[in-house]
Amino acid sequence: MSDTPNTTGPLTDGEATSLLFASNKVDGTKVKSRDGDTLGSVYSLMINKRSGNTTYAVLSLGGFLGMGKSYYPLPFQLLTYDHVADGYIVTIDRRLLEGGPSWASNSPEFNQAYADRVSNYYGVTPVDLTLS
Repeated sequence: MSDTPNTTGPLTDGEATSLLFASNKVDGTKVKSRDGDTLGSVYSLMINKRSGNTTYAVLSLGGFLGMGKSYYPLPFQLLTYDHVADGYIVTIDRRLLEGGPSWASNSPEFNQAYADRVSNYYGVTPVDLTLS
């Protein structure tokens, strides 16, 4: 099978499979800035139960030996997968990310108010969590 992407017809089985991933394979994936600096890693994905869409990637930043980590929900549309680096790229400045909504030990309730807060902070269209 060629490594050249198919752009003219239906996806082959191998191409379709490469567009999907198991959520447990994403945990721990590196997240880098557009400059190539490692920001952290994906801790988990937040998936809307009704629509099935991935809404947020929760990034894990900092810490040492599992202590002192902070978790930052980032609207998933702000991440771009880089297949060469096998990781995600974000164009957000680290200082902006570190100033955003986060938690250290107890995650917040991901209700509509919190979703709106995260979306507003990053300047993206708020997600309606009630849509199916």
